[in-house]
Amino acid sequence: MAQDAEQTPEAVDAERKKGAAELLVLSLLKERQRHGYELAQLIERRSRGVVTFHVSSLYTLLYRLEQRALVRGRWVEKPGERHRRFYELTAAGRRALIQEQRQWRALVTAVERITDLADAPDLAPEPGVA
Repeated sequence: MAQDAEQTPEAVDAERKKGAAELLVLSLLKERQRHGYELAQLIERRSRGVVTFHVSSLYTLLYRLEQRALVRGRWVEKPGERHRRFYELTAAGRRALIQEQRQWRALVTAVERITDLADAPDLAPEPGVA
């Protein structure tokens, strides 16, 4: 049982997730347009389960980003499928993403300097590795 606990990635607490959500969503939308459920799945998969979002909280964030003109949403209807709202990054969103990336890089670098995280061993094993 203890071995299973060691292999389970530690979930990120709500406040840290909230602070990173905009960066994560904008980064994924830089690649191509996506809908909220796809964004939630990608965040969970790429973070190896460490970061997860309820789709409803992502839609709230997407609405706020749309109000700030950082993303543009449009409804898409495909035969046999339900309506989905797809979001894409705007020019203002691309500029905001660059600023977010700079701020996060500065923060991560400062935290690593203070805490020696850069030299700390990786505590979460790779998936499938015992």
